[in-house]
Amino acid sequence: MTSQAGQPHGTATAAPPTRREVRKVILTAGLGHFVEWFEIGIYGVMSGIIAVNFFPSADPMAGLLSTFAVFAIGFVIRPIGGLFWGPLGDRIGRNRILAIIIMLTSGSTFAIGLIPSYAAIGALAPALLVAVRLVQGFAAGGENSSSITLLFEYAERDRRAYATSWLTTIGFAAFVFGSGLVLAMTLLLGEGAMNDWAWRVPFLIALPLGLIGLYLRVRLQDSPEFRSMEARGELAESPLKETFRSGARGMLVLGALAITKAVAHWTLQTFMFSYLETTMGFTVVQAFLAGTICLTVCALLIPPMAVLSDRIGRKPLLIAGAAGFVVFSYPALWLTSLGDPVLAILGMILLGVWVAAFDSALGAAMAELFPPRTRNGSISIAYNVAVALFGGTAPYIATWLVVATGHDLAPAGYIVAIALVSLVTAVRIRETAGPRAAPAA
Repeated sequence: MTSQAGQPHGTATAAPPTRREVRKVILTAGLGHFVEWFEIGIYGVMSGIIAVNFFPSADPMAGLLSTFAVFAIGFVIRPIGGLFWGPLGDRIGRNRILAIIIMLTSGSTFAIGLIPSYAAIGALAPALLVAVRLVQGFAAGGENSSSITLLFEYAERDRRAYATSWLTTIGFAAFVFGSGLVLAMTLLLGEGAMNDWAWRVPFLIALPLGLIGLYLRVRLQDSPEFRSMEARGELAESPLKETFRSGARGMLVLGALAITKAVAHWTLQTFMFSYLETTMGFTVVQAFLAGTICLTVCALLIPPMAVLSDRIGRKPLLIAGAAGFVVFSYPALWLTSLGDPVLAILGMILLGVWVAAFDSALGAAMAELFPPRTRNGSISIAYNVAVALFGGTAPYIATWLVVATGHDLAPAGYIVAIALVSLVTAVRIRETAGPRAAPAA
């Protein structure tokens, strides 16, 4: 895996921060990530409820497809957000971008909880939902790349995978919190109340979370690497132009790797909840429980796997994760088809293990592909294109495959095809993890 210059990139100018400072950065960057994933998570786990409230239809699958289409719309605009926020972060700082984004994300999530249903205002309801999803998608275009860049540039050289992996861990924790909250509310209030009014409550929680995140982010200094470049007058004058001129190859590599993360994440975190309920015949509670347990396992596995990546390099974990999806996607979905809730949980966990392996190394690998002058923009553009094309559409494509083929396990074929692309890429690229980098061929 190489940068545009053919060698891995690191940070070598500023004195390393203390581990206490790094933990503070993880908390600060992570809270914004929590809000973003919390919103996406509750939209996914309540996709059936959203379909009833915004897309009423005699055919439940038609309403669900409409809900997933709106979900995908939020991802379509992410590359535009990436083009805007990423290079801007290379120009004015990673943390300033993150402070703005957290308010856009939390505010738009809060707005979903206020939109009247289709029964109240007709077609205006889904139109407003689309508008809010566009704002969320535009903001999300800068969140992941800026957070990864900030954490990477704060981390010690031999702990970069560990530091950046916490974003994904916190993201899964947010998803677990969201799905667990919906599960608890469903058990406490009943499905009738959830469908009627209680579904709004999780969305409304996003605003106070965002205000806390904003407070933390405005008090945090930018990364030592960015401050050093700023002090020396070495910031890119035209980061967008420089990104495309010198970073095209690195962005192609990043995109080929990120598509597996995109498809695996949004299949596991969004599609599988409705899949277990609608296609496999499990109850809402059973589906929520399986998803919550699976994502908890993912969150717990990522940090130790990231420590392993810091010891042995990025390639082994990327290869293992992609290969795991190729080999185990069909068996995992087959387990969910047997009608046993315990086996369904095992099938979900079987997918989650490979998500954890792949994600543990990907954050640091993405940052190591690019020099600090254009790191934020390069990650933002390539990652968001991959997520828009393959992540946001994954739940829709997976649902469509089940309907079009009549084969309940058809989504596994799509996961396998995408993972093969990343597997070939991971095998062919060079190592990026500092002194572990392989010599040029």
